[in-house]
Amino acid sequence: MYLPSFSLNDKLAVVTGAGRGIGRALSIGLAEAGADVVLLSRTRNDLEDVASEIEKLGRKAYIIPTDITSREEIRKAIAYIEDQKRSIDILINNAGMNIRSTALEVTDQEWQTIMDTNLKSAFMMSQETGKHMKEKKQGKIINIASVAGHVALRTGVVYASTKAAMIQMTKVLAMEWGKYNINVNSIGPWYFKTPLTAELLQNEEYVNDILAVTPLKRIGELEELVGPAVFLSSNASNYVTGQTIFVDGGMTIQGF
Repeated sequence: MYLPSFSLNDKLAVVTGAGRGIGRALSIGLAEAGADVVLLSRTRNDLEDVASEIEKLGRKAYIIPTDITSREEIRKAIAYIEDQKRSIDILINNAGMNIRSTALEVTDQEWQTIMDTNLKSAFMMSQETGKHMKEKKQGKIINIASVAGHVALRTGVVYASTKAAMIQMTKVLAMEWGKYNINVNSIGPWYFKTPLTAELLQNEEYVNDILAVTPLKRIGELEELVGPAVFLSSNASNYVTGQTIFVDGGMTIQGF
């Protein structure tokens, strides 16, 4: 009786940073749940590979190479979707990056690049997509935040600032847009095996430090992010908004 509420059949999802890592996994996972997927990233080659996997599942994939730090390019992407006679049901703001500088080493350029990629782009995507969701009185927006936006880590002050702001942005957008039946939530991952973490996870000492503060004592697998994303994208989460689900092996629950 209740399981059909998790279906995404005939829904259209837009995923930023869809070419690799978390974005790739979520794009394919949403397609497995029944959604057609619009793939946004700067790199077409990566998107073509993801699109091929989605089409094998019998779903449609739309490739739109986009610089999501540009409002003009975001608007062009949305216009393309409208030209296809489709409306956006789900937006996943996944695109992100990090430059691992300590606080005393961060340059103005690094600050601006991380802020634009992680936070400003997510707001602009939400704002431009939200205008369309408002018209049809329905929509799901999911921001990929991080445990770094909730607890203090050793380095990465700019990255952490963007993710903390993203969690707060999620709450405020949920407050503003609830009257339009738009749900806005976040997912906060800990360490997962992605191209961005591959080098770090080759360092045994570094991995041991991660596992020491992770109750489940392992690194996350990307498919373990798909379930929460499908839940927050589906009708099963219609009464959930403004929340952050930490998918972190228990990392954020610890005290002294």
